[in-house]
Amino acid sequence: MQIQHESSETKGAFFIEKDGKRVAEMTYSKAGSSRIIIDHTEASEEVRGQGLAKKLVIHGVEYARKNGLKVLPLCPYAKSVIQRNEELQDVL
Repeated sequence: MQIQHESSETKGAFFIEKDGKRVAEMTYSKAGSSRIIIDHTEASEEVRGQGLAKKLVIHGVEYARKNGLKVLPLCPYAKSVIQRNEELQDVL
């Protein structure tokens, strides 16, 4: 399953589809030109426990690094993933 990205002027999302349906998603808002705010991470029942939500958070951190952005994880799940993994904390 491949992570896809969609982005508008003020918001964006990383998501995974299965059979044409979104089964996992992490959404963010853009805070100016230097920061994204991760506001929601979710995986559907059918894929829960497969680590897809964590993969989305890691992908979001990698996206921030590539684009010189800082991350503010307001989503409790994203915040816990980043806090538990020291190698992800450089974007905070």
